[in-house]
Amino acid sequence: MGDIAKDLTAGTIGGAAQLIVGHPFDTIKVKLQSQPTPLPGQPPNYAGAMDAVRQTLAAEGPRGLYKGMGAPLATVAVFNAVLFTVRGQMEALLRSQPGAPLTVSQQIVCGAGAGVAVSFLACPTELIKCRLQAQSALAGSGSGSGSEAVAVKYGGPMDVARHVLKSEGGMRGLFKGLVPTLGREVPGNAAMFGVYELLKQSLAGGQDTSQLGRGSLMLAGGLAGGSFWLMVYPTDVIKSVIQVDDCRNPKFTGSIDAFRKILASEGVKGLYRGFGPAMARSVPANAACFLAYEVARSSLG
Repeated sequence: MGDIAKDLTAGTIGGAAQLIVGHPFDTIKVKLQSQPTPLPGQPPNYAGAMDAVRQTLAAEGPRGLYKGMGAPLATVAVFNAVLFTVRGQMEALLRSQPGAPLTVSQQIVCGAGAGVAVSFLACPTELIKCRLQAQSALAGSGSGSGSEAVAVKYGGPMDVARHVLKSEGGMRGLFKGLVPTLGREVPGNAAMFGVYELLKQSLAGGQDTSQLGRGSLMLAGGLAGGSFWLMVYPTDVIKSVIQVDDCRNPKFTGSIDAFRKILASEGVKGLYRGFGPAMARSVPANAACFLAYEVARSSLG
């Protein structure tokens, strides 16, 4: 089996592990990010992450925590296969000779390149996922603004895709939020793969990390995933609010406008809505992802 096929297979397995472990946390993150700004004197829909969990379980049951999982589950094979395969091919280009270990700086470059590639897959998938995850929060806002985002009820991922293609400009509508998606994936993956390599080399005491145990791989993967969100979280908030915005009566004209309006209405705190669930998700989900990838990749040779 060639290196590309190995990366494709191992990346798919790693992505599936990441999704199963992390999706409930992601649902709460998106609900907190996308809930409307409350009117003066009114409380927000959710007082915090645990309140969002309680309300979701009460209204929708445990299945509510896995809302929107169909779209990323259907594409997780492609997404993670591309991420790890592009990274692997960039590693091959940067190596001085076959099998030579890379420096942390080189892994940062590989991560950034992989981030560019996966952004074009992540954007439409994230749009569908965010619409499904956020619709209960938006419907419960009672804002009376006539927003289509509040009125539309989606039956599932394909229903979201059909609605966007029909009513929001065709394929262009599915790529709404591409700029902040790039702004998240490129620096985020650069940081994640750089930190992952740095921690592995630190734990191994040198550049040869082939003998690291599973506990060390999980530790490095979990902390590397946390570094992703520490680097780019405000960009993810902007991406989410743009992707759930009403295309016919939009609140935001673009990423910069969304940034300014969130800062003006909520301050810096508004750019970190849902940060707790994102970090709580990232560490175990990425620990599972990197461990599954490394074990699968090693077993394939």
